Amino acid sequence: MSFNWKKSIIVVFDIVIAAYLILAVTAFNKPAERASVCSEVKIDIDDEMPDGFLNANEIKKILEKQQLYPLAKPMMDVNARDIEETLRKNPFVQQAECYKAQNGHVCISLKQRMPIMHVMANNGDNYYVDIHGNILPETRFASDLLVTTGNITKKYAQKTLTPVVNEIVRDKFWQSQIVQIHVLDDGSLEVVPRVGNHIVYLGSPIDVPRKLERLRKFYLYGLNQAGWNKYSYISVEFDNQIICKKK
Repeated sequence: MSFNWKKSIIVVFDIVIAAYLILAVTAFNKPAERASVCSEVKIDIDDEMPDGFLNANEIKKILEKQQLYPLAKPMMDVNARDIEETLRKNPFVQQAECYKAQNGHVCISLKQRMPIMHVMANNGDNYYVDIHGNILPETRFASDLLVTTGNITKKYAQKTLTPVVNEIVRDKFWQSQIVQIHVLDDGSLEVVPRVGNHIVYLGSPIDVPRKLERLRKFYLYGLNQAGWNKYSYISVEFDNQIICKKK
C-alpha cells in the first residue's frame, strides 16, 4: 500500500488550523486582559440626586466588603457578574450592570430606587418609600425628604400615601413648600408647610390635586395680602370653600 502524502498533508493542515482557532478563542481574543490590571473603576449612578442614598463611595464600600472592588486586580480575576449580583442585593439598587473595557477600566452602571418620603409612624415603624411604593429600610444617611407621621401602616403608606406624595414631589412649588404630612386616626391628612405658621387640613386622601390647586390660589391671592402668619389652621377639605381659623 502506497502512502498518500497529499492526504496526510491535508489532515495535518486541518489539525494546525483547528489548533490555531482554539488558541485564538482562548488566548488571542483577550491579550490585554491577561496582561493588564484594573487601572480605573468608573461608577455611573443614573438619576443621582441629593435625595438618593447611593454614591460612588458607598458602592466602593459595598464591593470592598465582599472583596470584589476591582481596582488594581488582574482583569482576568474581575468577575463582572459577581459585582452585578452583589449590588442588586442592595435594597436601594434597582438595576446594576458591570463590564470590563480593553483599556483596563471596569465600568459599573446603576439605577437607584428614589425615595420620596420618610415614614415615622406612631407604631414605631421607620422606613422610606420610593416612587413605586416599595418599602426601603431605614438608613444612616440624612436626606431632605418629605416626612410622614401619624397612624400609618405599611399598606396605607404604599397604597394611599404614595400617590399623594407623588403629586407633591412632581410639583416644584409643593415639593419645596410641604415638609410634613400627618395622618390622623381616621386616615385624613394634615400638611405642615415650610413657609407660614399654620397647619393645612386636606381631609380624606382623595382629589388631592384639586385641593392643592385651591390652596395654591389661596396662597397667591389670600395669604400674600393678608399675611402668612394670620391663620393657625386652613382647611381645603370641601370643594369651593376654604375654612380658616385665626390665631
